Amino acid sequence: MSVYRNLFLPLAALIFFTILFCLPGSAFPKEDWLSEVYFDKWVHIGIFTVLLFLWSRAFQINRVVFSIVLILLAIIYGFLIEFIQDQFVTNRSWDLGDVIADFVGSICGALAWYGYKKNRPL
Repeated sequence: MSVYRNLFLPLAALIFFTILFCLPGSAFPKEDWLSEVYFDKWVHIGIFTVLLFLWSRAFQINRVVFSIVLILLAIIYGFLIEFIQDQFVTNRSWDLGDVIADFVGSICGALAWYGYKKNRPL
């Protein structure tokens, strides 16, 4: 039963973020000062940080090789999201900058997990 409980939050987050990524471009505010601070890239970094942390926590990752596998899966997910946005979502397009931000967020999520795991009380 605990396996299902551990997977609930990362699966719920994955579904929620996938829905957000698939919203049409008209559902978002028009570019203004937010584009000056690369807000979209920061959002991608934040989302992938959360996803990697939650999945690492669910599987209690304790070896670097497993973190690398999760990061690779996250990058594949990022590529798929960009492809789906480009091909199937209105007013959305492929953006390599988003994929790079996804990668950076994945690394941050893995590092956050190792920092949390190292500093949490027994």
